[in-house]
Amino acid sequence: MADKRFIIEVEPAKQANDGKPSMGPAYRSVFAKDGFPVPIPGLDSCWDIFRLSMEKYPNNRMLGRREIINGEPGKYVWMTYKEVYDLVMKVGNSVRTCGVEEAGRCGIYGANSPEWLISMEACNAHGLYCVPLYETLGAGAVEFIICHAEVTVAFVEEKNIPELLKTFPNVTKYLKTIVSFGKVTSQQREEVQKFGVDMYSWDEFLLLGENKHFDLPVKKKTDICTIMYTSGTTGEPKGVMISNNSIITLVAGVKRLLGSVKEALNESDVYLSYLPLAHIFDRVIEECCIHHGASIGFWRGDVKLLVEDIAELKPTIFCAVPRVLDRIYSGLQQKISSGGFIKQTVFNFAYALKLRNMRKGIKHTEASPLGDKIAFSKIKGGLGGNVRIILSGAAPLASHVEEFLRVVSCSHVLQGYGLTETCAGTFVSIPGQHDMLGTVGPPVPNVDVCLESVPEMGYDALSSKPRGEVCVRGDTLFSGYFKREDLTKEVFIDGWFHTGDIGEWKPNGSLKIIDRMKNIFKLSQGEYVAVENLENIYGLVSDIDSIWVYGNSFESFLVAVVNPKKEAVEQWAAENVISGDFNALCENPQLREYILGQLTKVAKEKKLKGFEFIKAVHLDPIPFDMERDLLTPTFKRKRPQLLKYYQSVIDNMYKRAK
Repeated sequence: MADKRFIIEVEPAKQANDGKPSMGPAYRSVFAKDGFPVPIPGLDSCWDIFRLSMEKYPNNRMLGRREIINGEPGKYVWMTYKEVYDLVMKVGNSVRTCGVEEAGRCGIYGANSPEWLISMEACNAHGLYCVPLYETLGAGAVEFIICHAEVTVAFVEEKNIPELLKTFPNVTKYLKTIVSFGKVTSQQREEVQKFGVDMYSWDEFLLLGENKHFDLPVKKKTDICTIMYTSGTTGEPKGVMISNNSIITLVAGVKRLLGSVKEALNESDVYLSYLPLAHIFDRVIEECCIHHGASIGFWRGDVKLLVEDIAELKPTIFCAVPRVLDRIYSGLQQKISSGGFIKQTVFNFAYALKLRNMRKGIKHTEASPLGDKIAFSKIKGGLGGNVRIILSGAAPLASHVEEFLRVVSCSHVLQGYGLTETCAGTFVSIPGQHDMLGTVGPPVPNVDVCLESVPEMGYDALSSKPRGEVCVRGDTLFSGYFKREDLTKEVFIDGWFHTGDIGEWKPNGSLKIIDRMKNIFKLSQGEYVAVENLENIYGLVSDIDSIWVYGNSFESFLVAVVNPKKEAVEQWAAENVISGDFNALCENPQLREYILGQLTKVAKEKKLKGFEFIKAVHLDPIPFDMERDLLTPTFKRKRPQLLKYYQSVIDNMYKRAK
């Protein structure tokens, strides 16, 4: 298996011509060598995914949430597929009673919950466009989306109602009905009635369409089922139109992939829903779970309580963004280092042995059964004890974190890659293939992929180490940007969707994402800097939490803003007998020199070029956050906003370093 290549060529490479750059060969997954999965009979829409599972598994547990007794969290309480179906029919009838017709737009605004999914399925049933409004976009964006998508009904988590009301009166041109997932106050009701908007509590709304019957429309594969607005690191949000066909094609591809490697989903799987349903990553995973009759348990909405929810739910599938896995990694490292000499020695020995065997191609279950028992079973227990697949997406996962978790979690740790525009899962690494570490694996068996050369950045798709912009073709692709034909044309060229990400093919057919087209800039001496790659390398410094690297074409060197780790800074201060709290220490020139020295050390170890070294740093004790609009909801850096926020700091660093 070690030398196996997981892709096959379906079209030859194209040389550059007419000013068009060269393109590497088109490849697809080896699991699709005899063609893509055939459509499942009777499965034409997202509604069919749920309807067929309800018919097949009516009494399976579908949606669960923790019961709160006297303020204390208890066990998970479940609704079956049939119980959820009955509620969905009620909600659907009530929405139609409000006068919403097929292709009408319903907004959903709130953290993941059973009501979120029930509202979404009601949209699916009646051929309405589900438009998620997410939490972290802030009032400006919520208002923009409601007006841009012309949302007439908004389902809202109770605590988000005040936030939604900030968009009044501007949104009332379109918004006519508000439905709370919980209660509403008489004051809120009066406030919206002034603008001719009706407001219902969840229980009231369920009764609204009680004696009415609306036939479910026939839904076509090409019909749009959701418009997902991407936060975008630049410009205003774009509405990505996703059809029924995109989602059902993706579900069939994931089924083929997991089935081919003996890790198929099944009705006894349990999934923890905490990554926002407003994003495509969580949405499609939940669709896959529903398709297999599996159970979805919801978290309580507080990241500090996530580990408790995991322990109670005991999920089998755990999806995460790197930031969550980084936290788990740091927490485990801390526990190990405070465990005393003997415990540490046992752990290190077991770790080295298991890793060596996994690198030889031995399955994780067989690489060190004794080590699993004495050293790693507690770690697996911390994730509830039943996890078999940990899937990371939305941003690159550092290789040292990925490798560590592969060894100690006693489960498959897979990295995936996709965009809202490609309906999330476009690539995912193969379970048990240790040589795919640090990559996003081969394409899922429902798309074709090729690389297009980017000559100005020195990326050549035809070289022996093929690198270029990742381009995708297939039925999972989106149907266009809502009301933005111009932007759609920019990214769709000759049937290929251009992702804006730079990838490199590995010999085994997996892809490594190495860069982003927009994250490239030139220094004044004409050297191109691939900044994301550098941030990943500098991120290896253990004393820092986060780093933003900056340069421009008027300067010849790079500078950076760093969020140092509080514990590391306090330890450094104690060792160097320097007093002051964390904020004061971050102002200390000696600490700046120390951090800069650590960055330089990593740069030398990783053999970076001279112009890639950082020449000055600023230490900010407050981590980059969404409150100051420095990060997107998936924790990607918003570079234009970072520059605006830190402009004077940047200017000073350049002055100082000269």
